[in-house]
Amino acid sequence: MHLTSLLPILRWGRDYRRETLASDAIAALIITMMMIPQSLAYALLAGLPPQLGLYASMLPLLLYALVGSSGALSVGPFAISSIMTATALSAAFPESAPSDYLMGAVVLALSSGMMLLAFGVMRLGFLSNFLSFPVITGFISASALVIAASQFGNLTGLEVSGANLLTLLRDLGLQLPGFNGHTLALGTAAVLALYFLPRALKSLASRLDASVFWAETLSKATPILVMCLSAWVVAQFDLQQVAVVGIIPQGLPQLQLPDINDLNWSSERWQGLLSSAALISLIGYVSALSVAQSFAAKRRQRINPNQEAVGLGLANLASGVSGAFPISASMSRSAVSFKAGAQTPAAGAFAALLVGFSCLFLTPFLYYVPIASLAAMILVAVISLVDVAAIKRAWGYNRSDFSALALTALLTLVQGVELGLVSGVLLSITLYLYRSSNPHVAVIGKIPGTEHFRNRLRHQVELSDKIIGVRIDASLYFANARFFEDEVNSLVARYPQARHMVLQCSSISDIDTSALESLRSVDQHLRGAGMQFHLSEVKGPVMDQLLRSDFIETMSGKMFVSHYLAWEALS
Repeated sequence: MHLTSLLPILRWGRDYRRETLASDAIAALIITMMMIPQSLAYALLAGLPPQLGLYASMLPLLLYALVGSSGALSVGPFAISSIMTATALSAAFPESAPSDYLMGAVVLALSSGMMLLAFGVMRLGFLSNFLSFPVITGFISASALVIAASQFGNLTGLEVSGANLLTLLRDLGLQLPGFNGHTLALGTAAVLALYFLPRALKSLASRLDASVFWAETLSKATPILVMCLSAWVVAQFDLQQVAVVGIIPQGLPQLQLPDINDLNWSSERWQGLLSSAALISLIGYVSALSVAQSFAAKRRQRINPNQEAVGLGLANLASGVSGAFPISASMSRSAVSFKAGAQTPAAGAFAALLVGFSCLFLTPFLYYVPIASLAAMILVAVISLVDVAAIKRAWGYNRSDFSALALTALLTLVQGVELGLVSGVLLSITLYLYRSSNPHVAVIGKIPGTEHFRNRLRHQVELSDKIIGVRIDASLYFANARFFEDEVNSLVARYPQARHMVLQCSSISDIDTSALESLRSVDQHLRGAGMQFHLSEVKGPVMDQLLRSDFIETMSGKMFVSHYLAWEALS
C-alpha cells in the first residue's frame, strides 16, 4: 500500500499552491465563526462544560487534516453525536459525581475512535450500508425534534430533563408557569435573529452590489453577531437572572489518557457505554461519509470510505485525549465550507488554529454569553435536519420502507435515540429478507418478430405448449430456495402439456449451496413429471460456481447461451 493512501496529505500537499492557501484560509475564517458558537452549544447539548466543545475543535481537526480525504468536510462537534452522548451518559451515570460524567464522555470518545479506526483498517466500510436511507432519515428527523425539545428549558430558564420527546414535553409542561421572562425574551429574540438576519444581510449585500461571496459570508457570521449582541445585553443591563456560560478556562487543553484502573465502574456500565459508543460511531460515520461523498461528486473527486473511517477514528481519539466527547462532521458547517471554497483538509487545520487562538486570548469575552442564545443556535440548526420532502417521497414510493422510517422516528421520539436506531435497522433488515425471500417470478414468452422475452402478464407474447419459460428476478439463496421450488411445482401443475422448463438466469447473480440443492430437487421433480430442466443466459460468475459441482453434468436438460436459442431448439 502506498504511503499516500495512508496519508492523503502527501498527495494533495505536493500540489498546494498560493491560490489554494488563500481559498482554504478564507474558508477557515468563515468556518471558525460558525464553529465557536456551535462548539459551545453542542457541548452544553451533551450535558458537558462549554469549553469541551472548543477542545473538541482543535486537535481532532489537525489529525483529520493529516489522514482525511475530504476538503469540504468540517469535523468537530455534531448535534446528533452530542444528543446521543447526553443520552448515553444520563443512562450510565444517573446519580454519579460530575467527574464520572466527564470521564464517561472521554471513554465514549476514545471507544468511538477505536471502533472507527478498526472499521477503516479492517475495510469494513460496507457494513454502513445496513443503515438504509429511510432509517437514517427517520432517525435524524426524530432526533432533531428531541434535540429541539431539549432546548426549551434553556430558552425559558427552566430545568427540563428527559430522554425522549414525551418526558421532555411533560417536564416542560409541569414547570412552565415558573419560566424566566428575561431568558425567554433573549432566547426568542435570538431565534428570530438567527432565522431572519441572514436573509436581511444577504438582501443588504445585494443592494450594495456586494459579491455573492461576501453576501454569504455576512449571513454565516450571524451566530457570532447574535452571541456577541446577546452577551452585551446581559452585561449592559446586568441581567443576573439569565444563565450565562460563565468562566471558561483560558488556555489549551491538557492532553492525557484516563487511567482505567481508577474507574471502578460496574460491568453493566461499561457495556452500556461501549454499546452507545458503537451506535455513536456508526451514525457519525454514515452521516459524515454521505456529506463528504456528496461534495466530492460535485468536484468530480473520489472519497475512500475506509480512509474516512480512519480519519474520523483518529479525530475521536484526539477528542478523547483532549478531555472532550465524541465528534463527527457537521452538515451545516461542511456545506458552508464547500461554498466558501475550501479545497483541502488544510481548511479544517487552519480553523483549529483559530479556535486555539480563541482559547488562549478570547475566552474571557465569552463569560456573559447567555445559555439561551446557544440554545437558540441549536434549535435553528437542528430544525433544518427534519427532512419533510424525503419523508413524503418515502410515503409515495414504498410503503414498507416508509414503515421502517416511521417506526425509527416513533421509537426515537418516545423511547430514545438508541432504541429507535436499533429498531429501525432490524426492521430494514427484516423487510429486505422478506422481499428477497419472496422474489418476483415471471412466466416469459417471445415478443413477436424479435428475439426478446418478456413477462406474459405485461406484454403480448408468443407462448409454446411445450416450454415453460421462467425468470426469477433475484439471486437464489437459502431464504428463497424453497419459495422457488414451490413456484415450479405450481407452474408444472398449471401447464400439464409442457415438456420443458427453461430458467432464464439473466437476473441471477449468485446461487448458494442451499439454492443449488433446490435446483437439484426441481430437476428431479421435473424428471418425475416427464419434463426436462434447462438453464439459459447464465452469468459468468454463476457459471463458475456451477462448474465447481456436478449439477450441469447430471441435470436433465441443457445450458443455452440465450433464451431465444433455447426457444428455437425446444419448441
